[in-house]
Amino acid sequence: MTVTRKPPRLGVAMAGLAAAVGTAALTLVSPTGGGLAAVATVFVAVGSLAGSRRLLGIGSITLCVGVLVAGGLAGAGAGPLLVGGIAAALSWDLGEHAVGLGEQLGRGTDVTRNLVTHAAGSVSVGAVAGAVTFGVYSAAAGGQPVVALVFLLVGAIALVSAVR
Repeated sequence: MTVTRKPPRLGVAMAGLAAAVGTAALTLVSPTGGGLAAVATVFVAVGSLAGSRRLLGIGSITLCVGVLVAGGLAGAGAGPLLVGGIAAALSWDLGEHAVGLGEQLGRGTDVTRNLVTHAAGSVSVGAVAGAVTFGVYSAAAGGQPVVALVFLLVGAIALVSAVR
């Protein structure tokens, strides 16, 4: 019996969906940020499908750059930036998890429960980090520049990555 050491398709779809949600949020407020996010979504999808951690990482970083561009150049509001930042962290986390499962168990193994449980936990952590970030932004929004939100967003992404 041969084991195909590729990520499970459901994990690839979850990572791609997270990146696509970030792309949609950024495209609504910034064509440049949305364009970068679209390129990032392709990298995330191809990287997670092929099991390439490098391409997956490039895609997630490019999505983060799209968030920074949307916040810095287009002056996007807090909502789309938070969604884009959390989507970047989720796409990387879910893609990494899928690649790891593919390396260890192969594509033919039923890992649906594992993937869904991991995704639910990651989304929960992202939602809490986003809520805290938005709360801090709202409390300090009196005259603060959007760049302050971008730095808070980077902190939220670091928090989500550290919990992993």
